[in-house]
Amino acid sequence: MRIAVDHRTHYRFSEPQARLVQMLRLTPCDTQGQTVVSWHIGVDCDARLRDAIDGYGNAITMLYAEGPIAAIDITVTGEVLTSEATGLVREAIEPLPPLFYCRSTARTLADVDLLDFASEIGGGDPLERMHRINTALHRRFPKAPDAPDTGATAAEAFAGKSATSRDVAQIFIAAARSLHVPARYISGYRSDGEAHCAPHGWAEAHIERIGWVGFDPVTGLSPDASYVRVAVGLDALGAAPIAGTRIGKGREELDVDVHVDRLGGDE
Repeated sequence: MRIAVDHRTHYRFSEPQARLVQMLRLTPCDTQGQTVVSWHIGVDCDARLRDAIDGYGNAITMLYAEGPIAAIDITVTGEVLTSEATGLVREAIEPLPPLFYCRSTARTLADVDLLDFASEIGGGDPLERMHRINTALHRRFPKAPDAPDTGATAAEAFAGKSATSRDVAQIFIAAARSLHVPARYISGYRSDGEAHCAPHGWAEAHIERIGWVGFDPVTGLSPDASYVRVAVGLDALGAAPIAGTRIGKGREELDVDVHVDRLGGDE
């Protein structure tokens, strides 16, 4: 499948900023299931862009801009060829061992309710248990949109009546780690024919003798050829598409517009 991505981020500041430093986790890498055909990051002001690979194996771009800056637009456009891999992740850059992803963060700590939820999944084959968690979360949160990050923890989101794709992915991760299964957060894109105000989030769990397998509680299924995998992290914060600092006073407003379109059938 050929997928086109158009991701636009617009920052506005109530007062001009003296300097911006941003880490952009906006560039996908080639894996067995996806090949980047073309990819471009654009900025509408004078800025230096430096490409690198971070400790997770993500392709990152460091953005440095000197002020005064009243607003800045960051645009991402590209095309990716994807193929069906039944959720399996192969030939990705893996600088860290799976055991590293058993580490909990402030946003993926499981409370008593989440621990009970995970334990009720029951025993058996680890892969089957992960699929049961995925299905159960989909039933609990049947409509989890791609939405801006509110900073909610997995426990807070689990206790609520609604959640975003980011939230349910972190809930899945917390549940998996409570069962001693390495799990990590994935930021990327999903083609579903709709426009979104944030990238899509899902999870991967490491299964012995199989490797990393993707799980998306939004659909209750594993990612297919309609997904573009971009960044890996211990949680949503660690895989955030844009993160950084600014020097200057005032408030910041953010608008994000994401379009993901299918340009062709299976390749």
